[in-house]
Amino acid sequence: MLGYPSTTLRNVVLVGHNGSGKTTLCEAMLHLSGAKSRPGRVEDGTTVSDHEPEEQRRKMSVATALVPVEWQGHKINVLDTPGTADFIGETVAAMAVADLAVFVVSAVEGVEVQTEALWRRASEAGLPRMIYVNKLDRERSSFDRTLDVLRATFGAGIAPLELPIGEEGTFRGVIDLLSDTAVTYDGSGNGVPGDVPKDMAVSEHAVHDALVEGIVVADDELMERYLEGDVPSVGQLEKALAHGVATGQVFPVLCGSATALVGVDRLATLICEIGPSPLDRPGVAVVAGDRTVEVVADPDGPPLAHVWKTVADRHVGRISLCKVLSGKVGADTTLVDSRTHADVRIHAPFSLRGHEQLPLSEIPCGDLAAVAKLTDVATGDTLAPRAMPVSLVVKELPDPVLAVGIRPKTAGDDDKLMTALHRLGEEDPTIEVRRDDETHQTLLVGMGETHLHVAAEKLARKFGVEIEFYDVVVAYRETIGGPAQAEGKYKKQTGGHGQYGVATLLVEPLEPGCGFEFVDRIVGGAIPRQFIPAVEKGVEEAMASGGLRGHPVVDVRVTCLDGKYHPVDSSEMSFKMAGAIAFREALEKAGAVVLEPISVVEVAVPDGLLGEVMGDLNTRRGRVQGTTPGAAGQTVVTAAVPAAELTRYAVDLRSLSGGRASFTTRHDHYDRLPAHLWERVKQGATMT
Repeated sequence: MLGYPSTTLRNVVLVGHNGSGKTTLCEAMLHLSGAKSRPGRVEDGTTVSDHEPEEQRRKMSVATALVPVEWQGHKINVLDTPGTADFIGETVAAMAVADLAVFVVSAVEGVEVQTEALWRRASEAGLPRMIYVNKLDRERSSFDRTLDVLRATFGAGIAPLELPIGEEGTFRGVIDLLSDTAVTYDGSGNGVPGDVPKDMAVSEHAVHDALVEGIVVADDELMERYLEGDVPSVGQLEKALAHGVATGQVFPVLCGSATALVGVDRLATLICEIGPSPLDRPGVAVVAGDRTVEVVADPDGPPLAHVWKTVADRHVGRISLCKVLSGKVGADTTLVDSRTHADVRIHAPFSLRGHEQLPLSEIPCGDLAAVAKLTDVATGDTLAPRAMPVSLVVKELPDPVLAVGIRPKTAGDDDKLMTALHRLGEEDPTIEVRRDDETHQTLLVGMGETHLHVAAEKLARKFGVEIEFYDVVVAYRETIGGPAQAEGKYKKQTGGHGQYGVATLLVEPLEPGCGFEFVDRIVGGAIPRQFIPAVEKGVEEAMASGGLRGHPVVDVRVTCLDGKYHPVDSSEMSFKMAGAIAFREALEKAGAVVLEPISVVEVAVPDGLLGEVMGDLNTRRGRVQGTTPGAAGQTVVTAAVPAAELTRYAVDLRSLSGGRASFTTRHDHYDRLPAHLWERVKQGATMT
């Protein structure tokens, strides 16, 4: 691939709801640029972006693909991202290295939930945006309806640059509102300029005037001349439009059909003409020592790169996808990983086009490229000169919300499992592996069911480890219902010295959260002082091994009241056993109370769904603690909910809210499990 200066680079992320046509649009751009003789089809598994078996099987993107497109002397680094909430981590990471987001919206389905969620993220990040209304050749498609929804959903700044010619099956071209010309297509993707159809001239003129007024407001000087009657030229409008896009004030709307190759060439051209280059974007924040400073994209600056994604390839090994933030990085450049402080030598950088590797002599400032075999370099690392040890301030990815227990299908994979999980986590930071020492479970935590199943498939395909899922075990605990006293006697006679110890204990309940308290009230040497700690140790081990219901015992005070010893046969072991026996007998008398973990849940929900979500929390035995106003017409509901009721909350909430609500959860405390629910817990039934 040819080298391109930074001014001709365009880093563009395609975002939108699943099925809106992002991958098909990427294929159309590749075909029209001459990189492919014919566009691939998602349905056939022949696209460049969806090259992983998991994607081809599901006929959808599950990972971000880097696809460079050479267009009119520019290099457009297209980042084709997944459109489902399960893989939002991939999209968020891609948006962080892009300089422009093109939102792909279906003219049939309109603005869908994932599009709204990603628009909010782009707005918060200050990422410039454009919109491509796709599928205008489909039945039930409507540009006017979609445009109305865009304006209603995203507010001011929506600026249509084109109008469609024809609709549904008769859709054949677009009207360029900047130049007042029509472009019709013959099916090969080649547009032929012409006059605006007479039946559309009046409506086109009205939309053109509104567009000009919307553009000139981004340029005070141009606005003043426009009010004085000076009609701006197309070049002046494009310059003002580029400024409005870069500053996040104007969001151009184009239209077309990726499958019919209508309007795709104009989108690519407009990206090159008005899309910001990496040099046009604000600097990035980096940590230098105890200070945070800004680094601007400077082609002549010191080399600085950020690893934003890692791919595990069975043949090549680890592939690190990088963005050069400053200077240039060439073959044999040596930098320092700011996290490990180790030297990193760049060998033979290349650009990825799906799984195809395109060699590069160097990576210029602002470009996206890949480097193989950076063994100890992880996603999020900053590669900097030794004299400039800085670290990029990386935006946090969404926290995983759905956990499942996992175990290898074959015992022989036990040793390989943790290594494979670690490598999978390097490739996908939104996958989390936890080990619960209390329940002895290995938990795989992800963004949703599809995410977890894809992770399992990758473990098998890439690392040769097959796993199976099972339900998460809730960590219940026990306490006692009241005070009780018991004597524990341990007596054992062997050939030599025997074992003898007697301890009398009083067991009393404590307030929730107080844990364990041991009180020594031995008088008169009934138990020698050196054996008292052994009694306490025996009690602690008995508490940890489980009470009457098999769960660890908490929130008790144990008082050692009396005991007996033998001057020869007594030992630490005998009194540890006596303490454990006395404690278990006291538990039998006191009666067990099962405690369940309670989590604090914060649910961000659109106001229109507030009642449904709060009602659902009530059915989960939740106690709503309050509500606070959230962002963008949302309310945040805070509730205390038993953890057993939340094992599938990520799936259920997504279904209940159509994917519009999100939540976070954290453990808060333990509380008594209602007696009538114990049988269900004992039988292992799902609480929800």
